[in-house]
Amino acid sequence: MAAWPAIEIVFPEPGAQAPDAPSVQDRVLADLDGLDIVAISEHARDGWRVFFRTGADRAAAMALLHAMPAPAAIDVRPVDVDDEDWARRSQASLRAVRAGRVAVAPPWDLGGLADEPGVLTVVIEPAMGFGSGHHATTRLCLEALQRCDLAGRRVLDIGTGSGVLALAAARLGAASVLAIDVDPDALANARGNAALNGSPSNVAFRQADFRHDPALAGDIVVANLSGGMLEAGAETLTRAVARGGRLIISGITEDERDQVYRAFTAGLSMEWQAEEAGWCCALLVAPR
Repeated sequence: MAAWPAIEIVFPEPGAQAPDAPSVQDRVLADLDGLDIVAISEHARDGWRVFFRTGADRAAAMALLHAMPAPAAIDVRPVDVDDEDWARRSQASLRAVRAGRVAVAPPWDLGGLADEPGVLTVVIEPAMGFGSGHHATTRLCLEALQRCDLAGRRVLDIGTGSGVLALAAARLGAASVLAIDVDPDALANARGNAALNGSPSNVAFRQADFRHDPALAGDIVVANLSGGMLEAGAETLTRAVARGGRLIISGITEDERDQVYRAFTAGLSMEWQAEEAGWCCALLVAPR
């Protein structure tokens, strides 16, 4: 049986951190940036489980984390998680969730949704590393998408993962959706989810990196990434938005919010912003 190399991290109590210093979680994310991380999930209390593609990446991560100085000391231990166990636990715990008119549901929890008037259902098969559509950032992006007029619009979904936002945009009336990701496994997963949703002809998937493909553009651009990647790519993302278009950004922690938002104010204006469970999302407008 295939198993994923992972590490379990237990963070210090919040009171042990200096109030004006970056959080230990932010420092861990910065240290791990650049490694081939498959997924990060909350595990137990005050802890994360971080999954990697290879044991070598896990070893590199552990070396980096063990080098973190006090008072940011954290407990780190390696674990191997069976793929089958992930699927079993997902099927046991994940249920359909609603974000406005959109319901995101695993295939085993579709009962009753079809009978609810006005509900648009997106079926997502949970898989390691590509999301189940249940994270706060996904719900925030879904809410932001519903604040946009998608009829006749081109949508660009950057870092599509499971494809949930791309498929939701299609259900909400987009004329075309281009969903990109740097990870071919993510794209395979997204295409599988598209098949579960009738393989909509207006959704295309492509392996691409927005940082190196200046031709990428959309009337509505969605980038559910990380705060650091959004800030670094702000100029490129702004150029990708058509005149009068919208940019949705999420994957931003509360600590990162102000700095990330400032990176976009030169070319875009804020139309809407929201927070959920410590995560932030913004809907920005390009000038006409």
